[in-house]
Amino acid sequence: MTGLSFLTFNIGNPSAERAARQLAWLAGRDEHVLVLTETKASAGCQLLADAFRGAGWVTAFPAPDGDYGTMIVSRIPAEPAPFGDRIGYLPARAAAVTLTLPGGPLLVTGLYVPSRDASPGKTERKRRWLAACDSAIAAAPPAILLGDLNILEPGHQPHYPFFAPFEYDFYRALTSRHAMTDAFRHLYPGHDDYSWVGRTGDGYRYDHAFCADTLRDHITACQYLHEPRHDRLSDHSALSLHLSLTPPQPLPTTDPVTAQEPPSLF
Repeated sequence: MTGLSFLTFNIGNPSAERAARQLAWLAGRDEHVLVLTETKASAGCQLLADAFRGAGWVTAFPAPDGDYGTMIVSRIPAEPAPFGDRIGYLPARAAAVTLTLPGGPLLVTGLYVPSRDASPGKTERKRRWLAACDSAIAAAPPAILLGDLNILEPGHQPHYPFFAPFEYDFYRALTSRHAMTDAFRHLYPGHDDYSWVGRTGDGYRYDHAFCADTLRDHITACQYLHEPRHDRLSDHSALSLHLSLTPPQPLPTTDPVTAQEPPSLF
């Protein structure tokens, strides 16, 4: 498919062994920019970062510093952008790059929003992070926003009563105050699909791809890819987004799988 493409995938802070299998799958994809969420300062995540960097990809991987984070890798020219610094609180959960396109620069932001349970501490952590992220988006609006947002759209089916109004309000802010379009919902207004499925079989559309409303008419495809979840590369499905924008010439990258393999002794 022609145009500019993105993929977001929650990699679940993999072991080195699982990261190698994820790398093989990711290397076979043709998207230009990959947003990898639920990263950490671990051997598996470092394997992925080193492999892509060693293969010539631009790699933005803010140091998680004990918490979880987000990594962005790009096979087209990109410059890391300081979006997480604008959030300030748990900054590694956001990563951003500015793409150099023939039509001008494009800010791409990846997010891994904190999850929570019913405890006051984790609820306040998520509330505080979403409020800080909302302010950062207002100050530096991304053209493309992807990642595991750990929130659902207000009309999500099925409805789960344990989500709080502040979580739905963040989604509403993206589509109203920040003038962004939920790409999957734009293409499939009446279709339900899920990126995470619980033990009881209930589905949740946690992983999202948004673009600025000015790019809405450029959305050509947005679909969930369930293969990595079914193959147990992660407990999440990936999400692919395509836009009818002209990408720049790709970087002179090589196969990241080969880049991460140790040299042969013979």
